Formats: sequence, C-alpha cells, structure tokens
Amino acid sequence: MEYQATAKYIRTSTRKLRLVADSIRKLSPADALVRLRLMPKQAAKPMMQVIASAIANAKEKQAKPDTLQFKMIEVMGGPVMKRWRAVSRGQAHPYKKRMTHVRVILTDEKQN
Repeated sequence: MEYQATAKYIRTSTRKLRLVADSIRKLSPADALVRLRLMPKQAAKPMMQVIASAIANAKEKQAKPDTLQFKMIEVMGGPVMKRWRAVSRGQAHPYKKRMTHVRVILTDEKQN
C-alpha cells in the first residue's frame, strides 16, 4: 500500500531542496530522518517534516514503520514572487523569491 504526504509553498528554491532529496532517496525513511537532522542545510528541515508526516500517515493506517521504503520523492517548482531592488540612477534590479512543492510517497511492498 502507498502512503503519501505533501508540503506546498515552501519558501526555498527547488534546486536546494532537490539536492537534499537526492542525498536521501536511496535510504529508508527512518534513516533519512536521522540523516536530515544532522544535515547542515536549511532545506533539510522542510524535507524532514514532510517525511515525518508521511510516516505518521502510514502509522495511522497500521503500517509498520520499519518496513517502509521511498517509492518517490517529487520536488516541484511552485509559484514565484517577483521583487525589485532599488539601485543607483533610479533603476531597479529584479529578482525572484522561489517556492517549492514536495510530495513524498512511501510504500511497504518489496521492490525487486
């Protein structure tokens, strides 16, 4: 059976969250939580919260946490806030504040 959790509108760029997701993709969810707790990246905290939520959803359906595996960690781009910074001679430089959506799907079935 599959169990999923989604976090939307995370105020971190998609690129930074994908780096974190790629580093934990091959681990078990319990090991991933331990690794994320010790990871010195700001994007590790929202990823840890999503994985913990997916594990809690699985426990709610009476799944054993030690048999869970990642089926998919999907990191998608969200909306972008466009902002400008004032610079000399009355000009402005634009920049973007990016957001990210993350979906984690866990499964308790054996993968071949």
